[in-house]
Amino acid sequence: MRVAILGAGGVGGYFGARLAAAGHDVAFLARGAHAEAMRRDGLRLESALGDVRIHPAAVFTDPGALGIAELVIVAVKLWDSAAAMAALPAMTGATTAVVSLQNGIEKDELLAAAVGPRAVVGGVTYISATIAAPGVVRHVGALARLALGELGGEPSARIADLVAAFQAAGVAAEASPDVRRATWEKFVFLTAASAVNAVTRLPVGPLRRLPETRALFADALAEGVALAAAEGADLGRDFVERQMALLDGLAPEARASMAQDLLRGRRLELEWLSGAIVRRAARLGLSTPVHRTLFAALAPYANGAPTGAAPPAP
Repeated sequence: MRVAILGAGGVGGYFGARLAAAGHDVAFLARGAHAEAMRRDGLRLESALGDVRIHPAAVFTDPGALGIAELVIVAVKLWDSAAAMAALPAMTGATTAVVSLQNGIEKDELLAAAVGPRAVVGGVTYISATIAAPGVVRHVGALARLALGELGGEPSARIADLVAAFQAAGVAAEASPDVRRATWEKFVFLTAASAVNAVTRLPVGPLRRLPETRALFADALAEGVALAAAEGADLGRDFVERQMALLDGLAPEARASMAQDLLRGRRLELEWLSGAIVRRAARLGLSTPVHRTLFAALAPYANGAPTGAAPPAP
């Protein structure tokens, strides 16, 4: 299978490396020092589920040079979505499947506008992976799950084929009968975790132990559940309780990726996480005081550490 990976960071690098190691023709769109290292030394994946080295690795900086792919995986940061959408038509043919493994709730809407709804496959991933060094992707922990599905919920041969390809590559992949709901479930949890992690500068352990920050997390979840219901995704009455149990099961040192970006002085996905909740809720007449406050507190850091800001606590 000819696969194009738009964004060879942690997530794209992980799944691209697994597919390439299984014999698929994988092309990585990357840039900067990471792209240079991949061209020179290949892509190295460090993972408790098995290390992989792809050498040589097919690396491109010009999306027009990739050609038509059978599968396109979009894994860029959310602020790079516009550039990724502009690149997609050059690599999308009549039977190409395009799946976004990004964090936001608006990702599939953007894909449909760029390549048409028929090309879009819904995708949700559960993994922690980062670029440890140029040319090196490090998978943190052992969780690496992938759910794929048609946005309309119907079973299809292409979903079955894609799931089988990922499974054969050693990925815990499954077909989702309701991938839209699965996307909402991840989005609601992630927005709460990202904002509370970032605004407190704390990893999971301390923020879930303190009653005040634990309640803040639950309140942020509840706002996301209300928005999902208003947009037609019923997450269930026990969703907040289930997500709090999920929070309790995470490693105490875990941090959401947005919190890690904040501590490193990098740009944040804030506008597409809490910002999306506030923006979409306002259009529906819903009140989101928790996410609105979290968004306001983090807004000065949205484009990186502002001039004069004190170094954040580790």
